[in-house]
Formats: sequence, C-alpha cells, structure tokens
Amino acid sequence: MSNQTNANPPSGDIWQRLRHIHPKTPPPDGVKNANDVHEKQLSRMDKLALLITVRVGSMGFFLIILGWTILWCGYNLLASEVPGLGWKAFDPFPAFVAYLLISNVIQILLMPLIMVGQNVQSLHSEIRAELDFEINQKAEQEVIEILKGLAHNTDLLIQLMKHQQCSVDESQIRAFTEQAPKAAPGVSSSTAT
Repeated sequence: MSNQTNANPPSGDIWQRLRHIHPKTPPPDGVKNANDVHEKQLSRMDKLALLITVRVGSMGFFLIILGWTILWCGYNLLASEVPGLGWKAFDPFPAFVAYLLISNVIQILLMPLIMVGQNVQSLHSEIRAELDFEINQKAEQEVIEILKGLAHNTDLLIQLMKHQQCSVDESQIRAFTEQAPKAAPGVSSSTAT
C-alpha cells in the first residue's frame, strides 16, 4: 500500500511541470543562447563554408577520398602493368598526372574554405565564452546578494538572542559568526552590541 502512494505523487501543476520539461523552454531573462547569437551573425557564405568544413572534416569524406584514390590508382595501375586485361589506362601508372592535378586542385580550393570555416567556428567559441562570462558575472552578483542576506540574518539572529536575554557570551557569538558563511568582498558581517 505504501508503494502505491509513493508511486503516485500528488497530482498538481508543479508535478506536471517537473515531469515534462520542454526542450524549447525559453531561457531566463537576460540569458542568451550562444547558438542563436552566432547563427544570426552568419552570412550565407559563412554558412556554406561552415557546412563544407564540417563535411570535409568527417570520416565519410575521408572514406570517399580513400575509395576514389584506390579505384583511380588501382584501375590505372592494373591497366598499365597487366596488358592481358585489355584495359586502357587513362592516367598511366608511374606518374598519375591527372590524379595529382585533380587532387591538388581540390586541396587548393578546400584549404582556404576550411580556414574560413574554422574562423567561423572560432567565432562561435568566442561568443560562447563571452556569454559564459556574462552568466558567471550574474551568478557572482546573486551569490554576493545571498551572502549579504545571510550576514544580515546572522546579525539579526545575534540581536534577537541578546534581546531575548539568552545567555550568550562573546566566545559563542564569535563561534557563531565564524560558522556563518564567509562574506564576499563588500559584505560586512558585523555584530551589533
């Protein structure tokens, strides 16, 4: 019976919201998504360079180039060295001139394009770092406010204890204030006497 009550928590709005977190929940006020900020800054050419950089830097592209190289060189090697096959080599064996020309043209075109894509990716990292820094600053301000509140509550508690004429000596007050959270710079935790 107790398992049944634990399995069915109270049905309230809070339970539904906790269970069903929506992936497109808007961020809290003032918090920006680095992906959205970065995407708004991209031109069509930047998006194309980024797309090509991502595709070229994949194992799929590597396997395509590897397969193309094996087929090209393998066919021309067999056609040049094994005349009994009756194949005609369109790029004869020792030099593979056409293969080298095509490969170099591809490399020359991809090299600056990949560098542009990497610059776009590094811009995304910089935006993410700036937004992380902003969030850290906001979190630090909130922590300072919490520490100020805790220091104020500690002072009020000590004043309340003195007002109620509790037998509190200075060593107990010192121990109490030492156990209280350490105040951030600018937060005073002075005890009123």
